[in-house]
Amino acid sequence: MRNDIKLLDTLADIVTGRGVKRAKHELVLDGKPVVDEFVSCLKEHGFLQTTVGDVDVRIGERVPAFYLDSTTAYFGWVFWEKFTDAKARKLWGSVVRNAKGDWAIQIPPTKPIPIYANSAAKIDMDTDRPIYL
Repeated sequence: MRNDIKLLDTLADIVTGRGVKRAKHELVLDGKPVVDEFVSCLKEHGFLQTTVGDVDVRIGERVPAFYLDSTTAYFGWVFWEKFTDAKARKLWGSVVRNAKGDWAIQIPPTKPIPIYANSAAKIDMDTDRPIYL
């Protein structure tokens, strides 16, 4: 019972970012996946399953979201990447970076890949410096 409470507390810390850097997290404990527990925790904290295309976000805003790949959770943001005043693209970008410093994982709105987003936690962002997300 005590280990279950510790697990749920740890997962809640990952979801909320309390005391833990939200980035890439392996959802395995003692050799067993804890993905279902993580998804339950996401839902408890307002993260609902959706797609990038269905997230309501405008230029200058970002919405926190997790992408699950098997037993790995990646944290990132749904936002609009601004190229010029007339050109921008919406995407989910992981906070994990590649060797070039760009988002290691990107999901465009045209891909029906499920993510867990919390639109109620939407915040403003600097569209001229999205790399600092």
